[in-house]
Amino acid sequence: MLATLRNLSAPVRQYLLITGNYWAFTLTDGALRMLVVLYFHQLGYSPLSIAMLFLFYEVFGVVTNLVGGWLGARIGLNRTMNMGLGLQIIALSMLLVPAELLTVIWVMIAQALSGIAKDLNKMSAKSAIKTLIPADAQGQLYRWVAILTGSKNALKGIGFFLGALLLSLIGFKGAILLMALALLAVWLFSLWRLAADLGKAKFKPRFREILSKSLAINVLSAARLFLFAARDIWFVVALPVYLSTQLNWDHWRIGGFMALWVIGYGAVQSVAPRFTRTHNAFGWGLALVVTPLLIISGLYWQLPSATVLVVGLLVFGFVFAINSALHSYLIVSYARGDGVSLDVGFYYMANAGGRLLGTILSGWVYQAYGLTACLAISALFILIAALLALALPRGTDGNYA
Repeated sequence: MLATLRNLSAPVRQYLLITGNYWAFTLTDGALRMLVVLYFHQLGYSPLSIAMLFLFYEVFGVVTNLVGGWLGARIGLNRTMNMGLGLQIIALSMLLVPAELLTVIWVMIAQALSGIAKDLNKMSAKSAIKTLIPADAQGQLYRWVAILTGSKNALKGIGFFLGALLLSLIGFKGAILLMALALLAVWLFSLWRLAADLGKAKFKPRFREILSKSLAINVLSAARLFLFAARDIWFVVALPVYLSTQLNWDHWRIGGFMALWVIGYGAVQSVAPRFTRTHNAFGWGLALVVTPLLIISGLYWQLPSATVLVVGLLVFGFVFAINSALHSYLIVSYARGDGVSLDVGFYYMANAGGRLLGTILSGWVYQAYGLTACLAISALFILIAALLALALPRGTDGNYA
């Protein structure tokens, strides 16, 4: 095995190491989310209190992506990736205190560190690929980005199962300790083997340069914000609450279904290049607009709600995964070669902003107007994202990038 790895080219070895880091982090991230939800539910925390535990996780994602891109360009992506791994170990360790010290504020701080860690790790992984692929190898770049992005989402779904399993087998503290030790081993190996100064810009970008000056990056970032707000406005709060209150699904059935959805969504992302001969973000965006409208129609005509939602969610997940994979490829393609993390960080700041906006709207719109209203706004946001894609620059073949 080691001999085979040594025979690989240096860029491929670095890609495998970056991907392995990302996989290990993602598993702990998904497992931690499930552990916190289930364990604090057992402790008697209200649903609102549990939701508040993740507020800083999302808020700090916006800030981290913006500042992290600038930091990666100045000190190197190897350092920002390792910083992310280290912060996740600290966040996990904070949850090993006695149960009586696990207050809402303490866990929110731990989740804030975890959110910072996650976005440092993701930004570093996505940016690093740009430095490993020749500028004229766009097909290879698309495949590598799709594999990294898709595998991350599939593993996050597996992490949901892992968290529930570890909680059942060895308890909350045992699960946290096991994940912290495993991640510590990954972190030490990464410090040893990840290339120094990976993605470090030849120039020293000033802090004010964190805002992109590129029209393509700005337009794509705006499209990304609306795309992810469109997903989360009905997926994060509205859908699980509807499944529980209207269809009487128990928590394990809801969690299992949503975990399987995330795994399937990630699997589609990994093979997205097979479905997209062209990089037509506008066309795939229009295809996605149709899916929430069809779900609304099915509910309006009083077709079986469970069938409409399950089938609709599967179709939505497939088409959304293609759109997400296209966006992930386009940002890496459009990003400048020197200081790539500045552009990627700015873009994922918009991604985090979309998740935050969608999460807030999901609770408010569902409570005030119901699931149909969430789906209608989702369709509107997707349409805006698709129309924004028309402003993206096109290559000589007429395709984006």
